[in-house]
Amino acid sequence: MTDVTDKVDRAIARFERVTRTIDERDGPARAAARRERQRLNAGAGRTMLQVGVAVGVIWLAAVVVGFIQPIGMFGFLAALLATGVVAAALIARGGSNAIAAPPPAADLPNGAMVERFDSYLYRTRRALPAPAQAQIDALSAELPSLRQTLERVEPLDPDAQDARRLMSKYLPALIDRYLNVPAGFRGQTDGEGKTVDASLVEGLEAGRTALRDISEKLARADLAAFETQGRFIKSRYGEERIDS
Repeated sequence: MTDVTDKVDRAIARFERVTRTIDERDGPARAAARRERQRLNAGAGRTMLQVGVAVGVIWLAAVVVGFIQPIGMFGFLAALLATGVVAAALIARGGSNAIAAPPPAADLPNGAMVERFDSYLYRTRRALPAPAQAQIDALSAELPSLRQTLERVEPLDPDAQDARRLMSKYLPALIDRYLNVPAGFRGQTDGEGKTVDASLVEGLEAGRTALRDISEKLARADLAAFETQGRFIKSRYGEERIDS
C-alpha cells in the first residue's frame, strides 16, 4: 500500500512540475522572462560600450605618448596588458550585476526602481514554493502598468513613497527572510497555526494588493485630470461659444 501511495505522490508531483512548466511558457512568467532578457541585453550593450570607450582611451593615450616619445615594445605590452585588465574588469562587473539579484536601492528613480524590483522578483521566483510563485506572477503582471504610472509621479508623492517602500524594503525583506529560514523549518506552524510558506504567501498577496491599489489610485487621478481638462476645453471652446 505504501508503494502505491508513493507512486501516486510521485505521479502528482510530476504532473505539477509539467503543468507549472506549461504555465510558464505563457502568461506572467513568460512576460517577466522576456523583460529580464531585454534588461540583460541592454546591460550587455552598456558593458560593451564601456569596454570600447576604455580600450579607445588606453590606445589613444598610447598613441599620444608615442608621438612625444617612442613607447617601444615594453610600452606596447603595457598598453596591451592594461587593455586586457580593464576589459576583464568591466565584463566581470557587468556579469556579476546580471547574476546577482539585489533588491532595488532606495535612491533609484521611480521607473528604474520598478525595473529593478521586477528583476529581483524574476530571479528569486524559482526559490519560492509554488503558491508563492503564483503570487509573484500576479505581482509581476501588474508592474508594467505601475511603472508607466510612477514614471509620471514625483518620488516624494505620498503614494509613490508607499510604493517605493514596498518595492525596495518590505517585500524584498519578506522574501529574503523567508529564504534564510532552513527548509526543514518552513513546515512548522506559528502561534496562529500558519506555516512559514503560508505566511509568505499572505505577505506577498498583501503587498501585491497594496501596490495594485496605489497604481489604481494614481491612474484614477490621471483620469480625473484628463476629464477636467476635457470639460475645460469644452466649456471654453465648445460649439455654442464658437457659433456665437
